[in-house]
Amino acid sequence: MNIEVILTPAELPTLARSDLRETVCVVFDVLRATSTFVTALHNGAKAVIPASEISEALAIHRKQPDCLLGGERDGVKIRAAQTGGTDFDLGNSPREFTSERVRGKTIVSTTTNGTRALRACAGAKTVLAGSFLNLAATAEFIKNLQPAEVLLVCAGTGEKTALEDALAAGALCESLALGDARPTISDSAEIARFAWTQGKPDLAGAFQASTNARRLLAIPELRDDVTFCLQRDVFLLIARMEADGAIRTLV
Repeated sequence: MNIEVILTPAELPTLARSDLRETVCVVFDVLRATSTFVTALHNGAKAVIPASEISEALAIHRKQPDCLLGGERDGVKIRAAQTGGTDFDLGNSPREFTSERVRGKTIVSTTTNGTRALRACAGAKTVLAGSFLNLAATAEFIKNLQPAEVLLVCAGTGEKTALEDALAAGALCESLALGDARPTISDSAEIARFAWTQGKPDLAGAFQASTNARRLLAIPELRDDVTFCLQRDVFLLIARMEADGAIRTLV
C-alpha cells in the first residue's frame, strides 16, 4: 500500500490527468463539509450529492425537488440573493443536520472546497468522505481492502492548505501504519503525519490555530462547530461516493 497526500487544493487539477483506477481516495474537509456529510448519514440521510457550483445544485434540485439544498459560501448558508431567488434549506454546520431534518432525505450540497475536492476524485476506484468523526471506521475499511494506492485529499481553504485537514490526514496515516502490513509513506504523507504527531497532544489548540477555526469561532452561531468536528470516532460508518456521484453509507 502506497500512501500519498494532497495538501493543497491547487493540486486537484492533476487528478484529472491521473490514473486512479486502483486508488482509494479519502477526502478531508474537516471544517466542515465531510464532517457534515458523515453526520447527515449517521442521522439517517439517504444520500448526499456533492455539487461543485450553486448552479449545479439548483439544477439537480429542479430534477429532484424532494431533495434538500445544503451548502455554504464564505462559511454561511446560501441565500436567495446568491441563487436568484432560492434560499437553501441547510448551511454547512453538522449540527443542523439532525435526524429530524434529514432522515430519509437526499441532500444536494455545494461548498467552497469540500464538494469540489470530492468531485475531483470521481475517477478513483473508491472515494470516501473522511473526518475525525469516522476516522477509525475509515481506517479499518482501507486496511481490509488493502488497495495498492491510497490518496488522502485535503480540501483546504481557498487555494491554500487547511491545517485541520492535514491533521486528519496525518491521523489516518498513523492508523494505517499500525499492524502487520507496513505501507509505503510518501514525503507528503510524512508531512501530514508529522503535523499530527505535533498537534495531537493538544488537538483543540492546534485546531484553533487554523484559519477556518478562527473564522468559525468569530461567528457566534457557528463557533460550536469547531468542537463538534474535533470529536474522534463517534460515528462507526463509512461514507462512500458511488458511481452516480452520491455519497451513501456503506452497508
